[in-house]
Amino acid sequence: MVRPERTFTISELAREFKVTPRALRFYEDKGLLAPQRDGLNRVYSGRDRARLVLVLKGKSVGLPLVEIKELLDLYNADEQHRAQNEAALKKFRERLVALEEQRHDIEGAIDALKDGIARLEQVLAEKAPAATISAARAYEREARRRLAEA
Repeated sequence: MVRPERTFTISELAREFKVTPRALRFYEDKGLLAPQRDGLNRVYSGRDRARLVLVLKGKSVGLPLVEIKELLDLYNADEQHRAQNEAALKKFRERLVALEEQRHDIEGAIDALKDGIARLEQVLAEKAPAATISAARAYEREARRRLAEA
């Protein structure tokens, strides 16, 4: 006896993967998912669910949907999925390099901000420099002299 494949509603997948039904419809519009129809209802297969897992994993590492679709479309290119795996490996390596560059840039920005904060805190914690104090006193003396003359 052949057991029918498990299917999923849009609500079930949305709940399971913590995405909105709108996101699932968007992925369908982009050709990433291809649910069957039962009247107006979408019926997702196990294959759709597996593709959704890959879409969300790809998104989590910053792959654009276009590239995710390219990888998904290679699934049936050969029986061992070699073309898909080679393409995925290439894209993953490229993404890793980009993320490492971003991390380097972010670490540099964090260090610059920490240095700036330390300098500003030091300046604000110090008493006013002697030159500023003497200039203020000279201004005050001049202001009093002018007031006395007026």
